Amino acid sequence: MKEKLSSLSDLAQAFGKDANNITTATKIDDNSLVYSTDTGRIKQSKIDNYITPSDGFAKVRRETKGRKGKGVVTITGLGLDSKSLKDLAKKLKKICGTGGTVIGEVIEIQGDKREIIKQTLEKYGYKVKFIGG
Repeated sequence: MKEKLSSLSDLAQAFGKDANNITTATKIDDNSLVYSTDTGRIKQSKIDNYITPSDGFAKVRRETKGRKGKGVVTITGLGLDSKSLKDLAKKLKKICGTGGTVIGEVIEIQGDKREIIKQTLEKYGYKVKFIGG
């Protein structure tokens, strides 16, 4: 094998492969890139989160587990995307006068304000079920 190979097609012919089926460059998947000299920093495309569909009821539950005895009211089953959940949580926190957060598809409001939350959710058109004690 003393002959000089000048291209990939010559190399492919030397090993008995068809030169037409060989691509000269492999395409790099953009999901693995962090930085490119052509465009700079590459932001990863966000995958749309799956939203669990609502069964028609907003489930309101009082929980203390994992919170050192402090009670929170959790609201699930709304069937909203994350932006809408954050907006609704902001309205509920303002009406209740307490803090809270959105974790996944669950809104947590500090304190035991179940009646106020029930009235507010019914005002926004949700059917409310109390879960637990």
